[in-house]
Parts: sequence; C-alpha cells; structure tokens
Amino acid sequence: MTDSLRWVKSSYSNNGGQCIEWAPEHAAATGEFKVRDSKEPNGPHLTLTRGAFVGLVEFARHHG
Repeated sequence: MTDSLRWVKSSYSNNGGQCIEWAPEHAAATGEFKVRDSKEPNGPHLTLTRGAFVGLVEFARHHG
C-alpha cells in the first residue's frame, strides 16, 4: 500500500537533512497519518493517529 502513496516533504523540515515526509491524501481518506524519513524512501514508516500527528507537527514547529 505504501508504494502507491504520494509522499510530501513536511514544510517544518529544515534543510539540514532532517526531513520527514507524510502522505496527505492517505490521511484525508483514512484518518491514518503515515510519516517517513525522506532519506529512506524505501525504509519503514510510522502510522500515527491525528492527535499524535498534531503533536509531532507542534514539536517540529517549536524545536525545528
């Protein structure tokens, strides 16, 4: 399933190589927020709840 996802780099990722990507269409369709390391596109991904994803975004916003 993750092979067919369209991944988007987070706008909160900095340019120092510490980037995450997420699959917004999948989140909109299913409520599952999939995230992965942009340096490892074929590596593992995390599936987060909406609340966990919001927490991740808030953390990145304040500590990025």
